[in-house]
Amino acid sequence: MSELIELNFIDLAIAVGLMVIAIGLSIWEKIGLELNLALATVRTILQLLVLGYILDFILALNNLWAVLAILAVMLTLTAIVARNRISKKIPRVLPLVWGSMFLGTAFTLIYTNFLIIQPDRWFQAQYVIPLGGIVLGNSMNAAAIAGERFVSTMNASHGEIETHLSLGATPQQAIKQYKIDSIRAGLIPTINQMMIIGMVTIPGFMSGLIISGVDYDKIPFQAASEAASYQILLMFMVALSNLLTTVLLIKTLSHQFFNSNAQLVQ
Repeated sequence: MSELIELNFIDLAIAVGLMVIAIGLSIWEKIGLELNLALATVRTILQLLVLGYILDFILALNNLWAVLAILAVMLTLTAIVARNRISKKIPRVLPLVWGSMFLGTAFTLIYTNFLIIQPDRWFQAQYVIPLGGIVLGNSMNAAAIAGERFVSTMNASHGEIETHLSLGATPQQAIKQYKIDSIRAGLIPTINQMMIIGMVTIPGFMSGLIISGVDYDKIPFQAASEAASYQILLMFMVALSNLLTTVLLIKTLSHQFFNSNAQLVQ
């Protein structure tokens, strides 16, 4: 295979044209997303440039506290984004989202690092940061989908919930199906991705392998099998973390809608 074609500043400037076209299409069709697209474009450029410098430093340092600090920042930022998608009106949503994502991601990373990868140092930045980042990003999406689904359903179903309560149901019995439906909604993208990965979509690790120009004449199977192995691991990590996160989030969120007298308050 040919060597990797490097992208210079001019290439990236031309790449911005893709977003210019997207913004133009939004204006043409009066969709109203042009400001969001423009802001997302600027943030993507700045955030990835900053991330590159930070990761260079963290990977070279490979220090426990530095690794934990970058993971904590990533967790907090993703939790804030998920909270904003769910609701700002319900009290303590941010700590609930943060705690659910923390527990789901922490358990998954600990299991993976200690039982599967087993690096020389459990906090080795080479593994913990990229794996943690991918898991957190997916957990954020699952939490946002499940949380928004649950809150909107609860807000639209006051009459039905009150009826169940008046007939003697406990709060958790009255909303059990809403909780299950919300958790399922949060897991739909993950399950869909697992069903078609390798058949319709080329996963991230394997895309990187192809684009980077690995010499298959020298290592015809080893590189591809390693990429496939890590992608399998990643998908299983994402599935477990997403399920843990959504279950914990919906369970804790459900208590915010009732007072100590089992009355609907939201």
